[in-house]
Amino acid sequence: MRREVITTADGSSTIFLPELNECYHSTHGAINEAMHIFIDAGFRVMMNQKSKLHILEIGFGTGLNALLSLIESIKENKEVFYHGIEPFPVDKCELDQINYPELIEHPLSKDLFEKLHTSVWEKPQAITPTFELLKVKQRIEDIHLSTDFFDLVYFDAFAPTVQPELWQKEIFQKIFLSMTNGGILVTYSCKGDVKRALKACGFNLEKLPGPTGKREFLRATKDSAPYIE
Repeated sequence: MRREVITTADGSSTIFLPELNECYHSTHGAINEAMHIFIDAGFRVMMNQKSKLHILEIGFGTGLNALLSLIESIKENKEVFYHGIEPFPVDKCELDQINYPELIEHPLSKDLFEKLHTSVWEKPQAITPTFELLKVKQRIEDIHLSTDFFDLVYFDAFAPTVQPELWQKEIFQKIFLSMTNGGILVTYSCKGDVKRALKACGFNLEKLPGPTGKREFLRATKDSAPYIE
């Protein structure tokens, strides 16, 4: 499938899929969206609750969420295990056009971005002394996830209109079982079908104010008690 690197409203890159009319990130700002939803409402919320943070990302894509999480882990000296799922990795020629390292203010951002993408697949690898990455070229439908393991989930798959099969109760149930009690899942989608599927699995939901160009997004918490309609 053809992919094009384009520039979003905050100056940061994303990838556009013409056949699907879909982008990897918000056209209102890729970095802005990722910081608002995944870092501010996810990483920074869970950061002080665990000695080591276990993160699962559905849709590793360009590595933007991983890069921002990696930089946060360095700033806060937080130990992180990061499990990224991506069945269709981005090509090097496309990655060479991505400008995140130039826009994210950290002296090592370029080297870190390269390490994230040159690390081997299917095998855990230390990117820094406190950040371990495991990337897998598999679909979430096919992968085995350990029970009661992940503290934080970035659900960053393509939109429900493009990949409806990834936003079903069966997928969220699999993720729910893989999470620790008190763990959270953050996602940009706030569609009614998505909320109902998450609730049916036992998540408690919060609708939070969205980033530029988006009214709201979801944060779902796994509590020990099941959700009751």
